[in-house]
Amino acid sequence: MKTTRRAFLTTLAVTTAIPTLAAKPAKQMVAHHVFFWLKNPGSIVDRDKLIEGLKGLKKIKTIRLLHVGIPADTEKRPVVDNSFSVSELMIFDDIEGQNTYQEHPIHKKFVEECSPLWEKVIVYDATSV
Repeated sequence: MKTTRRAFLTTLAVTTAIPTLAAKPAKQMVAHHVFFWLKNPGSIVDRDKLIEGLKGLKKIKTIRLLHVGIPADTEKRPVVDNSFSVSELMIFDDIEGQNTYQEHPIHKKFVEECSPLWEKVIVYDATSV
């Protein structure tokens, strides 16, 4: 039986597409952005202790990226809220990685040791689209 070019290309396309279609859906990265307001906002000692605690979270293996910061001296506009003292942004490969972080002993120790420093915390979690 002679194989035509069209039949060959059709077979190739189908056999290439099947593994792709059968693959698991792509995991969605998770951004975990947390804003902290200190009880003593003028205390550099408290701020630095919180920053040190946040940077220590990088030891948790599921954190792909960790950014710890303070309000930037950017243009004052109505849409900019720079009332927080410290923020942290973490990127995880997926929800499972973020869940692992939440239950990790290093994270729990951070909360135990540093929560007396803050009066308010807001968390924004977002997944990629």
